[in-house]
Amino acid sequence: MICTVTFNPSLDYIVRVDGMRLGTINRTTYEKVLPGGKGVNVSIVLGNLGHASRALGFVAGFTGDELCRLCAEAGVDCDFIRVAEGMTRINAKVKSNEETELNGQGPKITEDDVEELFSKIDSLGTGDTLVISGSVPASLPHDMYERIMSRLDGRGIRVVVDAERDLLTRVLPHRPFLVKPNNHELGDIFGVALRTRDEVVPYARRLQEMGAANVLVSMAGEGGVLVAETGEVFESPAAKGTVVNSVGAGDSSVAGFLAGLMESGSYETAFKMALATGSASAFSDHLATRPEVEALLARS
Repeated sequence: MICTVTFNPSLDYIVRVDGMRLGTINRTTYEKVLPGGKGVNVSIVLGNLGHASRALGFVAGFTGDELCRLCAEAGVDCDFIRVAEGMTRINAKVKSNEETELNGQGPKITEDDVEELFSKIDSLGTGDTLVISGSVPASLPHDMYERIMSRLDGRGIRVVVDAERDLLTRVLPHRPFLVKPNNHELGDIFGVALRTRDEVVPYARRLQEMGAANVLVSMAGEGGVLVAETGEVFESPAAKGTVVNSVGAGDSSVAGFLAGLMESGSYETAFKMALATGSASAFSDHLATRPEVEALLARS
C-alpha cells in the first residue's frame, strides 16, 4: 500500500486576467478549480499511472467537501480527517503579466486530530510506502515529520519526504527511503548555489551521509539527478517541450519514481520515469497521464 500525507490540502483556484490592475475591478478570461496539495498531487498522478494509493490529511468546511469530491472524481481514495474548526484553504493563483498567489490559512487542527492521523498511519506495515510532503500549518507541532518517522522506525516502511530545509534535514537521522529536494532547496540547505547536475551530486551524497537512502534532485529545465543507495549516480537533461504550468511537476516526479520502481525494481528505470512524469505535468495544464509519460519516454 502507498499512503500520502498532505497536512494542509487546498482548493486551487486558478484564474487568468488580461492586464491585471490593482485597486479596480478585474475580470477573468479563464478559471479552474483543482484539488491541491503536494501529497494529493502524488496520489492523483500515481492513479493516472495505474497505481492505487490512499490520501491522508485534514479537511474542514464546505471547501473540504469540495476537495473530497474533486479527489474522488480524479480517482483518489481519500481518507481525510474532518476537523471541526475552520475550512480547507483556497489558494488563488492569478496569472496575468506576472503570476500572483494568495494562499489561505487552512483549518485549526487539534491534538486529537493528530492522534487520529497517527492511528491511520499505524495501519501501515512492512513493504508499504508513506509519502510525506509539503509545509506544516501553524496549528500543528513543528516536529510533525519527526513524530511520524519516529513512530514508523524499524517497521520496514519506505518513507518518502519532499520538504524544504529544516523539515527535511531533521528527519534524516530516521533514514528516509527517498528525499526529493530541487536544486535550489538542496543549495539552501548547504548555503551554496547549485546550477548544474555535476554541482548537485556531491551535495546529494552529503544528504545520504546524513541518513537518506536515495536522493532525487529535480532541476526543472536542467533535468535531474538520482544518487541511489546502491552507490550509482544517474543524471539526465530535461525533455524538450514547452512549459505550460510547473505546479505539481515535482510531486509528479515522486509519483513517477515510485511507479517506475514498483514496475521494474530498477533505480535507473525509476529515475527515467520520474523525469518523464515531471516533464509531462509541466508540459500540460493538468497532471501527467500514462500516455503522456510513455510518449516522453519513447523520445528519450
